[in-house]
Amino acid sequence: MKTIILYATKHGAAAEIARRIAERIEGAESYDLKQGSFPGLAGYDCVIVGASLYAGMMRKQAKAFLAQNAHVLRNKRLGLFLSGMNFSKEKEAFEANVPRDILQNAKAAGFLGGIFDPQKAGVLERFVMRAAAKQSAYTDIIDDGRIGQFVRDLTS
Repeated sequence: MKTIILYATKHGAAAEIARRIAERIEGAESYDLKQGSFPGLAGYDCVIVGASLYAGMMRKQAKAFLAQNAHVLRNKRLGLFLSGMNFSKEKEAFEANVPRDILQNAKAAGFLGGIFDPQKAGVLERFVMRAAAKQSAYTDIIDDGRIGQFVRDLTS
């Protein structure tokens, strides 16, 4: 199964998740949607699209990609992942950011965790994390167990 992983990230968590997924799927290729240059989807059986969330919103590059390629994605084995710090909002995050027909077509959809790095975050992001999540230190909650389940769901 030829697989492409496309992701949009702000500070690198979605890129790290894409890397960990690619390690588990032989021959998978990954590309940053913000770079804008990746092969066409025709040569791939499986497409994985992932993005980080900020204030509950998916990165605009991933959202635009899903909208522009909905017709192609219907005919592919599709995986969707989100990266963020709040696992409890998984269902709401997918429903708010992914068109219903695309979400229903996905063989796997998972909220796979995130990274908060205060050195990469802006002043507002640090303030929000400190005020809302009572968090100010580097935190990595990327969940390898969830990544493994995501890959199993997608490839079974």
